[in-house]
Amino acid sequence: MLVLAGEWGLPPVPPYKPRRWEVKNIGSRDITLMALFASLYAVINVLQGLTVGNPSIYGPIQLRIADCLIALAALFGWPVIFGVSLGCVLANFYAFVSPVDVLLGPTANLVAAVVVYRFRRKPLLGCILGVFPIGLIVGGGYLWWFFEPPDIFGLRLPAWMAMAISITLSSLVAVAIIGYSLLQALIRFGITGTSKKAAT
Repeated sequence: MLVLAGEWGLPPVPPYKPRRWEVKNIGSRDITLMALFASLYAVINVLQGLTVGNPSIYGPIQLRIADCLIALAALFGWPVIFGVSLGCVLANFYAFVSPVDVLLGPTANLVAAVVVYRFRRKPLLGCILGVFPIGLIVGGGYLWWFFEPPDIFGLRLPAWMAMAISITLSSLVAVAIIGYSLLQALIRFGITGTSKKAAT
């Protein structure tokens, strides 16, 4: 005999609600956008390397113009988060330094983009906060193993700290200045993205 939960005095099961951080219903449009942003990230890095030179992308002063795409996580959400992470994998494979770089570089982009997305109602704050994971993971985490850190205002700092400061400042320019400006330009043109709570 079938016994319903109500007959035992049990409370009804509430409908499932996705968690705040859960990726919801990724469709073909989101996959297309993810592929687009991954391709853009990789291509911009390659072009910058061919025109300006690899030290501007893979050295101790990493002013990656492609990192401006991270700011667009406030507008497009998960397609950008996954896109800039996958694009970083491709870019770091292209100019291979170490397996550590291929693993942790994209991880830094992933965390940074999630931070921007989390603060999408305050996009400038999100862009500023988002650069710190890049500086800490890439600069302070491992890049100083492979490159001599730059001089930071003549201060005698540990190698990891000097590299972390350098990468953070470079990322600040790419994400919080160039990226935020790009984000605002897209919003002014009426592009609303895929995030229901896009930057305003």
